[in-house]
Amino acid sequence: MIAIIQIKNLRLRTFIGFNEEERIKKQDVIINITLNYDATAAAQTDNVDDACNYKVLTKQVIERVESQSFNLLEKMAADIIDLIRPLDEVLQAEVEIDKPHALRFADSVSVRAGYHKRKS
Repeated sequence: MIAIIQIKNLRLRTFIGFNEEERIKKQDVIINITLNYDATAAAQTDNVDDACNYKVLTKQVIERVESQSFNLLEKMAADIIDLIRPLDEVLQAEVEIDKPHALRFADSVSVRAGYHKRKS
């Protein structure tokens, strides 16, 4: 059984951008993560140890994003994908990061990146 976990609207603050004012003041980012994982064992056993631990992943994302600075949303997305990649049960993932108020007259600018586990 394939299950889909969605972490929606994780609101964090970080240094994002390459302009001088962006390097001295933290800005809001909104992160959405979708994980497709093999939940067969979790569904059969009802045991948390057989499930994808999204709480641990979320804590790792918070630590990574809030403790670093980024020039580009693409780099931030790649760093989050790097946190997901070692999770054996995750078959594919998508990360979308919004930077509110990045453009005048726009609600936000976002970057979306994906990961698909390669079959061996």
